[in-house]
Amino acid sequence: MDPAGASIAFRRCRVSVVRGPDLGATIEVAAPTIRIGAASGCDLVLADRSVSRHHVEIGLEAAGYRIRDLGSTNGTWVAGVRVLDAFLAPGAVIQCGETRLSFEALALGDELSLPAQDRCGGLVGASVPMRHLYAQIERVAATDSSVLVGGETGTGKEVVARAIHDSSPRASGPFVVLDCGAISPTLIGSELFGHERGAFTGATAAYAGAFERADGGTIFLDEIGELPIDQQPNLLGVLERREVRRLGGARPREVDVRVVAATNRDLGAEVNSGRFRADLYYRLAVVHLRIPALRDRLEDVPLLVDHFLAQIRGAPGGLPADALERLARHSFPGNVRELRNLVERMALFDELALDDRGAADAPEPADGQPAGRVEVEVTTQPYRTVRDEALTRIERRYFEQMLEVHEHNLSAVARAAGVDRMTVYRMLERCGLRRGTDED
Repeated sequence: MDPAGASIAFRRCRVSVVRGPDLGATIEVAAPTIRIGAASGCDLVLADRSVSRHHVEIGLEAAGYRIRDLGSTNGTWVAGVRVLDAFLAPGAVIQCGETRLSFEALALGDELSLPAQDRCGGLVGASVPMRHLYAQIERVAATDSSVLVGGETGTGKEVVARAIHDSSPRASGPFVVLDCGAISPTLIGSELFGHERGAFTGATAAYAGAFERADGGTIFLDEIGELPIDQQPNLLGVLERREVRRLGGARPREVDVRVVAATNRDLGAEVNSGRFRADLYYRLAVVHLRIPALRDRLEDVPLLVDHFLAQIRGAPGGLPADALERLARHSFPGNVRELRNLVERMALFDELALDDRGAADAPEPADGQPAGRVEVEVTTQPYRTVRDEALTRIERRYFEQMLEVHEHNLSAVARAAGVDRMTVYRMLERCGLRRGTDED
């Protein structure tokens, strides 16, 4: 990155085949990731039959080049050692099947200008990884290409999809979300493509699927890696022909839809294992965006804390310096979603508690006690009974506040809480709270 932080350049590297059927093949790339394998979409395509379709990936990180095996059949070897995930030493020789590759780091490539803003749509962060993501969103939003968004759970994949939609010429059209992992395999076809009355038992009326509802706008297919293998050819057909046929329907319906899909899995590895179709993967991954984990951009934590507190309290404010220092040492396995939950609990209970492992603990305040503290009266009741009663009080107060903050929108409550809507339904019933609306 340049000293002013206005641009970034990725180091170029060269990968050459020094032994094997593709002897002499060479690529030079200046990119965050390089994928090698037998599949046509890889950066370096190998004809070696002992190489998996998506065999290995090399990523450029602050600490150097990192090599990661993608679940290949014959493994990835460096210096005679089989590796799953490791950093490459300069001049490393990589063995993939019967092919041997030499790896060289070269000079910096062309500079890419970075946006100056610290947010993009609902995304918040001024770090280099986030501003690089903003630049990618800006570029891809102007096109109609399909986008595959990758990232760990809780990084904000739906927020990225929404930012792409809102920055695109389709912004005035619908934005339809379908979570492929939250729908029964027997219903996913109906949810995607719709059905006619009488198409199956219980189909008492015609139903427009997600693609029809997204006509003229964007459809966001979350957790696409969970899509059943028997439905993947149907989805591929819709993407290729730009038309859907409802279950039980006689005629296709044209749809004008931009597709953004997301997953926390590596679909290349899923292709290797036979759980995901290669042709569907390439149709979805025309552009591949990766969201950085929060642990890789901890400098954004204070900005995110202020953002979440303003959302929750309706007014700006921050955490004490010691609390921010503790958060800066946390690994955040739940990423931004975990941070938001921590901040929300702090706003509710006026206390931020992280144990040695970084787990959050914000107990229910008892009447007359300082916020964030529970006083349990000595009793002859069983421990489990006392625990369950205290937990119910905490849950009730938590969901009361969540309903108020999100204006009784259960979809928004579920996303903020990091659970599915059915879990929210059950919790509200258990706490005796009136349900809200499912509308986004």
